[in-house]
Amino acid sequence: MTIRHRITLLVVLMLVALSAIGGYAVLQTRNGAVNVRQVTQGVVPSALASADLVSQLKDVQLSMMTLVYAPDANMVAQAQEQLKSKQAALAAALELQARAAQGQAQTGLVSQARESLANYFNAVNDTAKLKADGKNDLAQAYLFANVAQYRDELEGIVETLRIEKNRQKDAAIDALNSALATTTTALAAATGAAIAALLAISALLYRQITRPLSDMQTMMSEIAASQDFTRRVPVGRMDEVGHSIVAFNGMIEKIQHSSLQLKQKTADIQAMLQNMQQGILTIVDGALVHPEYSAYLEAIFETREIAGRSLLDLVFGGTGISSDVRAQIEAALDACIGEDSMNFEFNQHLLVNEIARPLPDGRVKTLDLSWSAITDEHDVVQRLMLCVRDVTELRALAAEAGEQKRRLEMIGEILAVSQEKFHHFVESATGFISENERIIRQHHEPSHEAVAELFRNMHTVKGNARTYSLQHLTGIVHETEQRYDALRRAENRDAWDQQQLMEDLHRVKAALESYATLNEVSLGRKGPGRSGSVERFLMVDRESIQKQLALLESADPADREALASMRAALRRELRLLGTESIHEALAGVLDSLPSLADELGKQAPVVRIADNGYRVRGEVSGTLRDVFTHLLRNSVDHGIEAAAQRLANGKPAAGMIDLEIGVDEHALQITISDDGRGLALAKLRAAALERGWIEADAALDDEAIAELIFRSGFSTAQSVSEISGRGVGMDAVRDFVRREHGRIELRFTDERRGADYRRFQTVVYFPENWAVDSLDGAAGSARAPARERGAQAEAHADTRAVTG
Repeated sequence: MTIRHRITLLVVLMLVALSAIGGYAVLQTRNGAVNVRQVTQGVVPSALASADLVSQLKDVQLSMMTLVYAPDANMVAQAQEQLKSKQAALAAALELQARAAQGQAQTGLVSQARESLANYFNAVNDTAKLKADGKNDLAQAYLFANVAQYRDELEGIVETLRIEKNRQKDAAIDALNSALATTTTALAAATGAAIAALLAISALLYRQITRPLSDMQTMMSEIAASQDFTRRVPVGRMDEVGHSIVAFNGMIEKIQHSSLQLKQKTADIQAMLQNMQQGILTIVDGALVHPEYSAYLEAIFETREIAGRSLLDLVFGGTGISSDVRAQIEAALDACIGEDSMNFEFNQHLLVNEIARPLPDGRVKTLDLSWSAITDEHDVVQRLMLCVRDVTELRALAAEAGEQKRRLEMIGEILAVSQEKFHHFVESATGFISENERIIRQHHEPSHEAVAELFRNMHTVKGNARTYSLQHLTGIVHETEQRYDALRRAENRDAWDQQQLMEDLHRVKAALESYATLNEVSLGRKGPGRSGSVERFLMVDRESIQKQLALLESADPADREALASMRAALRRELRLLGTESIHEALAGVLDSLPSLADELGKQAPVVRIADNGYRVRGEVSGTLRDVFTHLLRNSVDHGIEAAAQRLANGKPAAGMIDLEIGVDEHALQITISDDGRGLALAKLRAAALERGWIEADAALDDEAIAELIFRSGFSTAQSVSEISGRGVGMDAVRDFVRREHGRIELRFTDERRGADYRRFQTVVYFPENWAVDSLDGAAGSARAPARERGAQAEAHADTRAVTG
């Protein structure tokens, strides 16, 4: 029987006079029950639902971490599905809060929570997209930066909503208590007024209503004060009050379950932070490390003393960074924390991104540092987050890969050169290096001649290395050449450091040996190859042999003229064995001219070769390369103008270089000329005056001025580069030529005496036996110059054009 029925029965049995008292009591009881239902089934569940939002947010955070640190695609997909369902659950929970909202404050908080929820899941989706794209590190950084920012913002709003709901709940309970107290007082007053008549009903009302409500009120207050959600209000009977107590106990059970879930999820997050292989810490005001950090930091820094330490001491102590850089980092940290996030954007470049941290046992760790700002809803930086990665092994692998890349590049450079040419280059460079080593060991004090010789030899090695595009060797040789150039310019005797000079030379020697080792060991190209060693072996064209055999077989022994012709043809073919055309001998130098022109900002020149039927012996090709490396490169650098200047002067954009070979005056003559402006006689004279080589009033003809170009250290280049301007070239060429018992001279080809520029040819003379005539084999006798030979020579001359 319900309370209402019991009271009605008592009122019917009582006198009519007491019916008003009974009716009043019933009314108050009904209002009390309604108020209890409103509190236990309306206000309190709404407050519980707001508290449950925090737990759901923790669920989202846990799923988000599972997504970012998922080891495989299945777990990523599961985490994404969980995130979608949790987003829907959060949206539904906020919808429930919107319907239960009372007042503008709660309505506004729900609206803010919806906006923040949308921002939060937009950041979550962006992080998931980074994870799907394989950008794990960026996804992690995004998780702890943007996602954490929106999560903190949403948690703040939800927490405010929960506080507002709790306030509403407390106010409702207070109002309920007040209403119950009023009801109790009213009943007591009515009972006192009719003490005799209402004594029985008052006792009944107290036992049936007042005492259960008071017990429930006391228990609810105790549970709310102690936060002990394991306690329950006992249920005496299943009437309106009993149902309210059951509803209250159910509410407490849900609170208990939600609290346990929240603790478990918090513990899971802490466990994940403790076990993730990522060093993460946050920096608070004063550049101090916050006590909460990932456990992996202790493995990275190999210390447990992290919390509360100065960031500068923990991360940068002992790293060797300068005091200026350390001060910049400290100033940047102070300028960011507590200030607008824009300050972080402005000062982020001052924060070091990689350090080398030495350890007590001698090891050195390379640490990658990633900085991000943690801001509040006003975009003010509250803390800075620093992610630390140990990239020591990665850097070691990168260095190893770089070394492998360098070796592969060197192998590619070697393969671009024929085996014979590379062998000759190594032999030539080794000879120059050995000569420099001898000069350095013999001179304990500087000598102008010794330094000039060192410089010429090294410049030649560099020129030959550039000819074959051996870039790694060229760079090292260039550094040594610069030191020799500094010695030439130094006036004090202390500049000669024999030990340092030997160390420089050993570096060049080691680089050359690296190329030679790769050529022999990695490529298996030992020695000069088949076409080398012409003293012992010769390469003969099969077609030529078959042609001569056919000539022998067809010859008539009785025909003296046929036999003489056959003898002459065989002699010519045999004399040509082991010889090269001038184009073949200078192929490497010619092939390097386009890249040289490109470095100088010029178009590749066209090289025309008129060999007039002459070839050179294979054993002299090395000397020819040493000589014409300088002559051809000087022609491109000094002689031929830039394309714009040539076009302005009515010339083709690409320059023209001519090489002509002949035998005259019992010598092999090789003439080189170009269509540039000519020899800069005015500049030659000015440079000689500046150096004090001639007097200002000296009367020198054009030939005497031109002869100055062969002096050591002479240059008219306006700038110093790896190509020119070091004051070496023609003196080195003359030295090479003289070593082979030859000579070199300049020959003017115009009549413009006294002009600033005059067209000229450079004529190089070598021993006559270097040349072999492919026409009649008569190189051993005096001949007219090749340019004066008859129509037969012109018809058979090998004239070819080489262009870039």
